[in-house]
Amino acid sequence: MSTHLTEIAFNSSQVNGMNVHILPTGKFKTTTIVTMIEQALSEETVTKTALLAMVMKRASARFKETKRLREHLDFLYGAIFDVDVTKKGERQILQIYMEVPNEKYLTQADSLLEEAVQFVGDMLVRPCVENGAFLEKYVKQEKETLRKRIESLIDDKMKYANQRVTEEMCKGEPFSLLVQGRLEDLPSITGEDLYQYFQELMASNPINMFVVGDVDAGRVRQAIETHIPLQRSTIKTLEISTPEKNIQEERTTVDRLDVSQAKLNIGCRTNITYKDEEYPALLLYNGILGGFPHSKLFVNVREKASLAYYAVSRLESHKGILMIMSGIEAKMFDQAVEIIKAQMETMRQGKISEEELSQTRATLTNQFRELLDSARMMIDFTYNGLLSGRKRQLDELLQAIETVSIDDIKQVADKVKIDMIYLLRDKKGEA
Repeated sequence: MSTHLTEIAFNSSQVNGMNVHILPTGKFKTTTIVTMIEQALSEETVTKTALLAMVMKRASARFKETKRLREHLDFLYGAIFDVDVTKKGERQILQIYMEVPNEKYLTQADSLLEEAVQFVGDMLVRPCVENGAFLEKYVKQEKETLRKRIESLIDDKMKYANQRVTEEMCKGEPFSLLVQGRLEDLPSITGEDLYQYFQELMASNPINMFVVGDVDAGRVRQAIETHIPLQRSTIKTLEISTPEKNIQEERTTVDRLDVSQAKLNIGCRTNITYKDEEYPALLLYNGILGGFPHSKLFVNVREKASLAYYAVSRLESHKGILMIMSGIEAKMFDQAVEIIKAQMETMRQGKISEEELSQTRATLTNQFRELLDSARMMIDFTYNGLLSGRKRQLDELLQAIETVSIDDIKQVADKVKIDMIYLLRDKKGEA
């Protein structure tokens, strides 16, 4: 099988009510299986979904003890396995990740692919339950672990500032929720509640399974049919919309903690998401503004003015948000905000050099081409297309990046509006 990939082309079909996407390629010496279970972000389910991920990876009906489960992974030639949650726009995604060596490179492992599919099936259809409930010992332990994880957010000041600006900016919107859930929900969740919720997810929520490796697609589908016999008749469509939000005026929030370095985060609405025609121009906008070391924020805020320890911007492409993040001295707050706004104004005026444009184009192009070297990144790229309702081809996106003009970037810049200015600073000095 050819190892040379130039496009990300999954072979997609329905198997047992799941969308199964297979990419046969000889490029990798491992086989990667990623299962994405989709849920709408909501206060009712956010904590249950996060806790479920942690409980699922502790045990299964075959391996009731975590130690035995881990030993089996070692038996599968050191297979990598994880269950986690992530946030994409106003969706919370429960992800089951499995990576095993390709059996073609092993002397005695004829059924390793099938073993891997069976292991994933254990998570999806053969969980470790007793009397209609997840084992209380695991639920109790993982509730405590999740509690500590949520509480420890404050120890990572960059992540904490990013969550706080998101909460303030998106008050009343599901996107404001922390993907790990809410502390106040934990006490009331029981093993029975969690198992009932698990059954609801498996019965009707959208599930996409991706398989990448030197595999035979027919054999993969057969293994899934055999080992993951899900009973799914009606798959629900999650009603998720991202309405445009018109910003009347920017808002400011200041938090005070014992910090040595202040965090200045600025949340902007772009009203442009992954599916939109302007998305390639938005990628260039973000790259020129703050996405890379050659960007305006890095050069002008950090290097020239020495106002920040770091100054970057990043996109949330399913929500239409651009977040500017910097570490500053609290006393430099006004000056830092002023110079950041000045960089955004230069973008609106189209004051972009050919060097900035070509360098950003080249860096973005390299980033997207590097997707072809990672099974996980190819899966993410394809899944972004499925979630957004616009399945972009890699070549199509690269071509669009190549043809974006400064005028196109100016039009995007006109749409980018500051919504929330957030400062996390020390407890001294004036507000």
